[in-house]
Amino acid sequence: MSERKISLIPYDPEAHFVPAHPSRTVVCQLRMDVGKASEKISNFRAISPQDKIAYLPTGDLWSARSVDGVLEPVPLNDEHGEPLLDDRGNRRTMQASKWLALYRRCEQMSWVPGRPMLIPDQLLLDGGMIDRPGVKIFNLYRPPALKRGSTKLAGPWLDHIQKIYPDEAEHLLNWFAHRVQRPSEKINHAVVLGGAQGIGKDTLLEPVKRAVGAWNFAEVGPQQILGRFNGFLKSVILRVSEARDLGEIDRFTFYDRTKTLMAAPPDVLRVDEKFLREYAIPNCVGVVITTNHRTDGLYLPPEDRRHFVAWSDARREDFPAEYWRELYAWLDSGGDGHVAAWLAERDLSGFDPKAPPQKTPAFWAIADAGRAPEDAELADVIDAIGRPPAIAMSRLQSAASGDFADWLQDRKNRRVIPHRLEVAGYQPIRNPTAESGLWVAHGKRQVIYARTNLSAAERLVAAREITRA
Repeated sequence: MSERKISLIPYDPEAHFVPAHPSRTVVCQLRMDVGKASEKISNFRAISPQDKIAYLPTGDLWSARSVDGVLEPVPLNDEHGEPLLDDRGNRRTMQASKWLALYRRCEQMSWVPGRPMLIPDQLLLDGGMIDRPGVKIFNLYRPPALKRGSTKLAGPWLDHIQKIYPDEAEHLLNWFAHRVQRPSEKINHAVVLGGAQGIGKDTLLEPVKRAVGAWNFAEVGPQQILGRFNGFLKSVILRVSEARDLGEIDRFTFYDRTKTLMAAPPDVLRVDEKFLREYAIPNCVGVVITTNHRTDGLYLPPEDRRHFVAWSDARREDFPAEYWRELYAWLDSGGDGHVAAWLAERDLSGFDPKAPPQKTPAFWAIADAGRAPEDAELADVIDAIGRPPAIAMSRLQSAASGDFADWLQDRKNRRVIPHRLEVAGYQPIRNPTAESGLWVAHGKRQVIYARTNLSAAERLVAAREITRA
């Protein structure tokens, strides 16, 4: 018996047979009745880069073994619709996972708000979307499902936001409305919601979360931001809960780490999740930081352009238990839909999501609290030596005196000093000719700092001048 060559072709998964194709000789027949389980093969799509198979109703990624455990093998027919048999007369089949990998695959996985589940003829690279005919992106984004109500009935929530943030309410309403109306567009600043416990910061966010889709709203703590895995980036709104003092070093690290989340560029972020290969998503996450700590929580430098800070003077005692019962009863009986409708229809023509936000009094309170006593002492030492174009660390140490000299010499402060010098207007300059990046100045290897208002070439010249002294 001669061996018959098999070639399979793509087809409409809801159809019983594949359409004829002139260059193929064999077609597949899909068994759509109940086999191992009630799932249909049309509910799955292979994700080639991840070596996984997506379950379309939820977006969950399955292993090939799991898929083959619930789907019958795909029976094969010849070009005449007759069953294909092997040498023993048995029906020839192919495992569902292999069939999906061949003919129902996506070349990329991403999370792209506002686009369909299967994005045709495009790929997302680090620089953005490119056209690529014949390929597909499997989109993990799911639109919100909340049924919108009436804009005229959103009063209880609007009253609540006015009650706790009367001075910042207009900006907050624009920010929230932007997340509902334009989830794929980046807002280039975060919102900080501060105030005492029990005043309703969570309640303020609850209908907004439902309006964008609870699955598009992620909540993390500061330590998760500092960690490796960052699946939380797949969110229209990312809430960082209860930002408080992380220690002197981690406060700076937290600020530096979140800078790429607050604004674009970068236009594309890399998502790193356990057991998956990294993949690209557009940078459109909007960040909300909540905190109860005005002076010992966040670090914000005075020149920051990425945080709008709203602070409430309300107290827990201002809100009796009946207030919360009535507000949540209203939210859960359709009030959330009224809020969603109000945010969806708010006029945003006067809101520029790319513009730096206003620096509120609360912003300056946080920024001023972040000024360490050493900042003033360091500035005094730099002024005393004439605020030169560049400074070696040893020069600072020799010019300092008293307790501040001890502070500069203390090894535990070495990771903080670069941040203090940055506040003073100096940044480290790497030696391009040394593998360590250090300079030899005053007889030892060390870091040299140059004024940030100089050009890169001028900073390099100033550093070399110190090594010749």
